[in-house]
Order: sequence, then structure tokens, then C-alpha cells
Amino acid sequence: MTSEYGVLDGALALAIPTRFGQRMQVKQTRKSDLYWKSYDINSEEWFTAQISLYDFSAVKTTDEKKAEYLKNLLKGAVRLNSEFLSKWNGFDVKTYLEFDKDWGLGSSSSLTYMVAQWADVNPLLLNFKCFNGSGYDVACAGAELPITYQISDDTVNYTEIDFEPSFRNQLYFVYLNKKQSSKTAVEHYFKKAKQKKTLVKKQTKLTESILSCNDLSKFIELIDAHEAAVSEHVGIERITKQLGFENFDGGIKSLGAWGGDFILAASSIGEEGVKAYFKGKGYDTVIPYDEMIFVPQEATVTT
Repeated sequence: MTSEYGVLDGALALAIPTRFGQRMQVKQTRKSDLYWKSYDINSEEWFTAQISLYDFSAVKTTDEKKAEYLKNLLKGAVRLNSEFLSKWNGFDVKTYLEFDKDWGLGSSSSLTYMVAQWADVNPLLLNFKCFNGSGYDVACAGAELPITYQISDDTVNYTEIDFEPSFRNQLYFVYLNKKQSSKTAVEHYFKKAKQKKTLVKKQTKLTESILSCNDLSKFIELIDAHEAAVSEHVGIERITKQLGFENFDGGIKSLGAWGGDFILAASSIGEEGVKAYFKGKGYDTVIPYDEMIFVPQEATVTT
């Protein structure tokens, strides 16, 4: 929700888990390799691989790039736990997405979290062992409540919090019909960002203000200021200008890697008005806040 890019250098970030996730099923077999199948929201295979347990290379696969990603993840898990996959028996692994794979809601981060659970290692350590991201999304994959997340002096601090803005029924997530690469976005930030310490201070202050905000108009001011800060320091044009949203009656904030995936729209014009506006711009996926955000199930007692 806040501090994209700046979270890499210590900005305080607010992140919220979604109700759409990913499941993994692991079955030990007598085979000599690991057989991996990934299914999309329609239960159709979108990735398969036969992985050698000798060096985790793909014996065969439908996607070499994804197989290489998986290889790095499994090797990282073994480095953290030498007992993981050490018995030379094979496995059938199946993963199931609960959202459109193009949405960018965390197919990679939730996979990292699930592999870490399987390998009995710390998910964040696995993330830092394998990738250059901040890890906030991996932390979110295991959270049941919104979290604040901050990296400081080689340590990570994240805490589950209550974040229930009074104007939540005036917040919407809009899919921009384009999946962005987090890896590319991170590389751009490290190369192009100016005055990173200043950005970190601005974003931390804005996050703290957003956490205590209970007024929609003030919230819109804060997310507008957040967009301006990122645009200035990272050198990317604001999404409102990129896609012609300047006349939207409310506020718009990019989420994650700029230019794709989802944006957050805040407005008092009502759900029908928001959906009509974005449909007129060619964007049909508009999800109200409460339909996107994960809500933990209350414990029930059975007799």
C-alpha cells in the first residue's frame, strides 16, 4: 500500500494481505525426480517441469525462465536446510492459484513462502538468499492482518496491525491489464533513484500519517503526495498522467512496480461511478477494498 521502492532502503511500509492466495500440495513418490505442476484459477496447467534432484535443473519444462526461478528457490532452501530434499526420493508438487496469474498479487512471493514452509526454513531468509526484493510481500504471504514492514541495519521488523480506515468502502483496486516485473522495477530503482534518504524519510512520514488517517479527503491528499514523491525521486511519470486519469474525481495511487498490476482508487462517487469511469478508460476489473483484502476466519467451536 505504501513505500514502494523506498522500502528497499528502509522506508516504513504498509502492506495488506489479499484474500486471493496460492496453495501447494506435496506428495512423496518413488520417482527419482521432482515433478512440478502449476494450475491457474481455472484449474488449467500453466507451468510444468521435471526437476532433477541432483542439481535442480529442469530435465524438461514448459517454461525455461520459470524453471530457472524454481531452481534458484530450491537451491536456496537447501543452503538454509541441508536436510531438505536430501533423501533422494522424488516428489509430485502441485500449486493452485486463486487469482488470475497476470494480476501480480504475489504468485512468486507466496511460492517462496510455501517452499520455505516445506523446507522448514525462514521465508524471509529464503527470499534474501535468492532474490533482491525487500521481502515485504513474502512477509505478507504469511500474515493474517495488515503489517508494517521496515528494513534497518540488516534487520527486518514487521508487525501485524489493525488497519480499518473508516472510508474503506470508498477504496477500490483497479487492474491495469498489464503485469509488471518486480525484478525490473527494483533494478530501475537502484540505477535511477535520486536522494534515496530523502525519499525514505518522506515515505515513512506519509505511511505514519496514512495509518492514523480517518478522513477520505485527507487520505487522498496523502496518496497524492506519495505519488509525487516517488515520481520525483525514481523518475517515473505518475500513473494518472501515464494513462490519462487526471480527471478522476478522487485520488489514485500506484501499488508495487509502477505502470502495471493494480492501482488504488479512492473516491466518494460510489462503486457504480468508479466502475463506470474506469470501464470508460478500458479497465473492467475494479474490486472494492473489502472484496480484495484478506479477513481471517473467526475461530469456531464444534461439539
